[in-house]
Amino acid sequence: MNVSKNPTAKLKRKISEWRGVLFTAPTVTGLIIILRLTGLLQSLEWAALDQFYRRRPAEAIDDRIVIVGINESDLKRIGKWPISDEILTKLLLKIKAQQPRAIALDLYRDLPVESGHQELVKVFESTPNLIGIEKVVGNESGLAISPSPVLSRLGRVAANDVVLDSDGKIRRGVLFLTPENKNPIPSLGLSLAMIYLQAEGITPQSAENGSLKLGKTVFVPFEASDGSYVGADAGGYQILLNFRGRSGNFPTVSMMDILANRIPADLVRDRASAPLRDRIVLIGPTAASLNDFFYTPYSGGLRDSVQRMTGVEIHAHLTSQILSAAIEGRSLIKTWPDPLEYGWIFLWSCVGAVLSWQLQSWRWTAGSALVAISGLLGGSFLAFLNSWWIPVIPPILSFSSSTVAIVAYIAQIERQDRKTVMNLFGRHVNPQIAEAIWRDRDQFLNDGRLKGQRLTATVLFTDLKDFSTIAENLEPEVLMSWLNEYMEAMSQLVLANGGVVDKFIGDAVMAVFGVPIPSTTEDAIANDAKAAVHCALQMGATLELLNELWKTQGRPIVAMRVGIATGTVVTGSLGSSQRLDYTTIGDSVNVAARLESYDKSIDGGLCRILINEETYQYIHGSFVTKLIASVQLKGREQMTPIYQVLLEC
Repeated sequence: MNVSKNPTAKLKRKISEWRGVLFTAPTVTGLIIILRLTGLLQSLEWAALDQFYRRRPAEAIDDRIVIVGINESDLKRIGKWPISDEILTKLLLKIKAQQPRAIALDLYRDLPVESGHQELVKVFESTPNLIGIEKVVGNESGLAISPSPVLSRLGRVAANDVVLDSDGKIRRGVLFLTPENKNPIPSLGLSLAMIYLQAEGITPQSAENGSLKLGKTVFVPFEASDGSYVGADAGGYQILLNFRGRSGNFPTVSMMDILANRIPADLVRDRASAPLRDRIVLIGPTAASLNDFFYTPYSGGLRDSVQRMTGVEIHAHLTSQILSAAIEGRSLIKTWPDPLEYGWIFLWSCVGAVLSWQLQSWRWTAGSALVAISGLLGGSFLAFLNSWWIPVIPPILSFSSSTVAIVAYIAQIERQDRKTVMNLFGRHVNPQIAEAIWRDRDQFLNDGRLKGQRLTATVLFTDLKDFSTIAENLEPEVLMSWLNEYMEAMSQLVLANGGVVDKFIGDAVMAVFGVPIPSTTEDAIANDAKAAVHCALQMGATLELLNELWKTQGRPIVAMRVGIATGTVVTGSLGSSQRLDYTTIGDSVNVAARLESYDKSIDGGLCRILINEETYQYIHGSFVTKLIASVQLKGREQMTPIYQVLLEC
């Protein structure tokens, strides 16, 4: 049956060839996904996300929001903390006079502070666009903190809670908190944005699955497994924070500058006379000593090893994100669903496995891997620039793991193939042939066996005259030593002439010229035949030297017979899985054996060499020969011309 025309056979062959890739890619993918689900990759993926934030170009300053910061200089001027109700009243009146759209007081005011409390209450009651804060959820840094009783009674209180990841950084913003047995409480950022958007004619609407829709954007709630998160606390209504950039993305003025009427004229665009009009004003501490700072994705970089962002600025980023999304359609940070992320990991596992399998070279694989990983990082960063957060670390790990696994698999196959070649050939080929076999091993090997192939080769058989008589008269140890010395010398001559020692049979040697790398031209086949005859002549010369040595040692001296036949043979692995031998079979093998044993009375000196007609045709003109006879050899129907080689021309 022709395998090339059998689709099933072709498929099976392909599966066999690619079984390492077919096994490695899904296995590595499964292991990486399991590793990811344990949360062990979470911190690495956060680190990659942080790098994307740092390298993304900062967006334009959002002058819809102005921060009134209470800095170290302000604290020195007032000489105490918290600031008194009297000073806070003056500050709020100054700001209110400029007609901002919303005012946020990011200061806890659950208790009166010194004098001026009644005046502060009046300001609270007369400023409908003023929002106070409360801390809803207690944590390691403190207990929940109640809001101002006045603002709470007026329903103008928001939560200023922030969500910290396990590495202490803020990457998520809160829209609503849902305390147990209480109504949802909006965050400070959302409350300010809602006041601003209401003036723009944008009101909240309910979208699919109860999501909040504001203007051009639906705010899809954060889920516990979004992005690289594993089992995150998704309580309340959270979104991924899409920071505008590092610190300094909002116009900022100090508290004392407000009180002293020193607001810079160019604080915001087109508002020289009233810089705060129609703006959102966020009042909060910015002094380092007050420690209202948080780590963000911009903390920990090479340039910003200790940079932290103030709490008031984090609220400003959330407010800005909501406004930009609702008014301008600025995209939120989006993530893929889990099945798509798993498919992404599998894709890169396949890329790593296929790439390393196809290249099968450490140098090329390493270079290609560098290019592939660079492309992955670059593509992921471009996706982030378009507000998509896609996995980076898992695909890099799956790609790298598959690459290493396939390289190791290839190395294991090579070790097995080398072992197969060495087991099959051992010392029976010269280094040049062994190197050629190893270089083209894919053509020769098939499942640990050498593939059977039909080719034209020259077979050489040798045998010692009267060996049985000699063996009877020698001690076994002496016989084996003497015979091994002879075999060693003869096999070295075979290798030196480019032949393969097929086997030793008692005192006989079988060698083949033109295998396992087939000779495909007439000239190459002729060279094989000439090499075999030249080898036989060298055997005779070497035997003469051995006889001289053995004679001095008192050991037997012998003569030998050689039969050489050129023709079609079949070569390959023969045997069981426990024991394999490389061998040559075919009619030419039988002819060479018959020529060696033909008419032992024909004199040939120390080394009688008989060849068949085909060998004669290939060596004619290179050696002195004579026709002995044309006979019907045992097992053959046709007559076989027999020639004797006398010497080289």
